[in-house]
Amino acid sequence: QVQLVESGGGLVQAGDSLRLSCAVDGGIFSNRYMGWFRQAPGKEREFVAAITWNRITTYADSVKGRFFISRDNVRSTVYLQMNSLKPEDSALYYCTARQGTEWKYWGQGTQVTVSS
Repeated sequence: QVQLVESGGGLVQAGDSLRLSCAVDGGIFSNRYMGWFRQAPGKEREFVAAITWNRITTYADSVKGRFFISRDNVRSTVYLQMNSLKPEDSALYYCTARQGTEWKYWGQGTQVTVSS
């Protein structure tokens, strides 16, 4: 069983930065394809960023150049550095781990609120 626990969310002003963390317990973290999604009220969950085991990264167009995903295989943790935050970035942010072709394991989410 793989468990994911996010932290680092909060209330910030537009233009501020936040770093989210996701601690992973179970399985072999260093092999895992990891990702971040977010869901705002009344909207569908959307992809934010992902990182492969060999640190190849992909980003949603809406966050490219502002958000950066990274991983620490010693600490079994994945990070999302969020810079130049905008009110439209406000959402519940979820960490997820891939198994096969499926984003199978999910954390409980951490709230990010950006005031204008």
